[in-house]
Amino acid sequence: MRLSGVVLVVLVIGHLLIQLVLDGGVSKIGFAFVAGRWASPFWQVWDLLMLWLAMLHGTNGLRTVINDYAERPNTRLWLKGLLYTATVFTILLGTLVIFTFDPNIR
Repeated sequence: MRLSGVVLVVLVIGHLLIQLVLDGGVSKIGFAFVAGRWASPFWQVWDLLMLWLAMLHGTNGLRTVINDYAERPNTRLWLKGLLYTATVFTILLGTLVIFTFDPNIR
């Protein structure tokens, strides 16, 4: 998780610099901006890595919190089951959106 944290920091700082500094700020971000950006495989992979690493890193942290604070085994089982279900759902849906995004939809 340390390596993923370092890679995630680099990806997020790069993302923020590009979105907020180099491309004119938040006011420039819209459907056309995202469509242009995701037309490039480079940005698809960048955003995909950011999604996967953030979700896995956050899931591992929340799993640790559940293990530390959920006292009953049954509660721990249900909380981790919900966590893993939400993680898989979010990763699959996010990956699907990144790779099937159609800029021609209006």
